[in-house]
Amino acid sequence: MKAPPGLLARLVDEARAETSRRRPILAEPELEQLCVRCKRDFAAALRRPKLAVIAEMKSKTPALGVLAGADYSPARLAAEYDRAGATAISVLCQEASFGGRPLHLAEARSATLKPILRKDFVVEEYQVLEARALHADSVLLIVAALGRSGLEALLASSRHWGMEPLVEVHDEHELDLALAAGARLIGVNHRDLNSFEIDLSLSERLRPKAPSEVVFVAESGIHTAADARRVRAAGADAVLVGEALMRAPDVRAKIRELSVL
Repeated sequence: MKAPPGLLARLVDEARAETSRRRPILAEPELEQLCVRCKRDFAAALRRPKLAVIAEMKSKTPALGVLAGADYSPARLAAEYDRAGATAISVLCQEASFGGRPLHLAEARSATLKPILRKDFVVEEYQVLEARALHADSVLLIVAALGRSGLEALLASSRHWGMEPLVEVHDEHELDLALAAGARLIGVNHRDLNSFEIDLSLSERLRPKAPSEVVFVAESGIHTAADARRVRAAGADAVLVGEALMRAPDVRAKIRELSVL
């Protein structure tokens, strides 16, 4: 399946438009008053004897279509993921293409004390403030969407509120940019947004290029214990898994299967 041309740019534009619609409802100074420094260490939570599983919830995706029907409930899913043994929880917040919204962070938080990641196309400080005001513990920052200067600015903003961002890369150049900006939590997206093809060898290529103290997350294409063992052998500390969990008949069994040594 081929991705639409300029998919990432389209998703970023959608996220900007959604943010512009929300900003008049709650201005940035008012939003800041709702923020308190985060006390959960998202990155540290991923350092454990077994491979950590960041369990992701999403209603739909551009590649896969609808994953959950009208009964999609972030609170219910967060509680299920928590009981099933997830290390942390990722909440998709982009609306147009993924069926999410920022308020889903608060809904998920109402059902779990596990660290929560805002999974979104975060390109503005307002989105960082929203994440913290709605009790997220981390935000996803995509190098391809931000560049060096944008990444540095949002890294600083996130850390001001006590959140260590998950910085997503897809190749060596983006990894170099992330490390130069001071990223301490790196996610390698195995999915190519130009083709939607999955390449698990990216973790094997990129992990040796990052310092050992950097927490390393393998994203996309993790479906089986064999996939999990492969990225664990490459040096991954955690996997971010969405589709496999959203479609699993037994979420607890799937998380146990992926939590390899």
